[in-house]
Amino acid sequence: MTTADLPPPVAGSGTARAEAVLSRLQLLVTRKLDGLLQGDYAGLLPGPGSEAGESREYRPGDDVRRMDWPVTARTTLPHVRRTVADRELETWMALDLSASLDFGTARCLKRDLVLAAATAMAHLTVRGGNRIGAVVGTGAGQVAEERRGGFPWRRKKSEPVVPAAAPIVRMPARPGRKEAQGLLRAIARTEIKPGRTDLGELIDLLNRPPRRRGVAVVVSDFLAPVDGWSRPVRKLAVRHDVLAIEVVDPRELELPDVGVLTLADPETGALHEVQTGDPALRARYAEAAGQQRGDIARALRAAGAAHLRLRTDSDWLLDMVRFVAAQRHARTRGTTR
Repeated sequence: MTTADLPPPVAGSGTARAEAVLSRLQLLVTRKLDGLLQGDYAGLLPGPGSEAGESREYRPGDDVRRMDWPVTARTTLPHVRRTVADRELETWMALDLSASLDFGTARCLKRDLVLAAATAMAHLTVRGGNRIGAVVGTGAGQVAEERRGGFPWRRKKSEPVVPAAAPIVRMPARPGRKEAQGLLRAIARTEIKPGRTDLGELIDLLNRPPRRRGVAVVVSDFLAPVDGWSRPVRKLAVRHDVLAIEVVDPRELELPDVGVLTLADPETGALHEVQTGDPALRARYAEAAGQQRGDIARALRAAGAAHLRLRTDSDWLLDMVRFVAAQRHARTRGTTR
């Protein structure tokens, strides 16, 4: 199975298509990732944990926040303190499901890749008491909090129902595969609404309320202005291991030569007619798109986040396996990101 096994982009199929995508993803992830990327304690990223371990000499790329100053003073050589991964890892995902994600011109929609990333995260982290939760953004507006009673599919009759149009919904972190599957079903059934999600606010919700050190995953196309979300990512990376998964469609990187093309902004509804037969215009578009993606990569790197790019025209599962293998290899060599 590859990304091609996902249902093709079909508008208006709603919940039925979401369930089909999720069922195939769960089968795919279970078959391909089970036992391949899991560690004894950590999930997708080999989090360092908080329990103190042995010291070793400093190597370029090590986190200076883990400097072991007493050993450094005794040996006159810089040392860093190893840490033992926590046995119970808490992972939170910030999932951007704004209107710009309901787009795709290759093997699948971008929102399918968001769900794929969430499914892989759930499969790789929910074990041994680990918990996983999510905040999901679907459009502009204020945050709608989930009641303490649980997820919508387990809400008691006496509790109010969160409106389907809630711009940002918080789904509490819970342990167990059954709860993780319920979380994924809720994400798959999320209806995308017109408007733009405030990505910075969505990411900042992972810092509220303050939590112990864990893993934070941000899944988005990051098409919002960099200044709006770069600072929340930096703030998040101070306490947590941050993984930023960027979802990209090839038509966002270059235009095809198909004559006059009418483009609609899914978030604002604005229409633009573009003469794609003009090679100079296509070149300017590709240059601007490359500059935009470069700015995104530099901002994430400066924030200290691990960066994974998934494309709708490639094998996302293979890209994820390669990324995690590279991250773990870097950890064993004493370097980071």
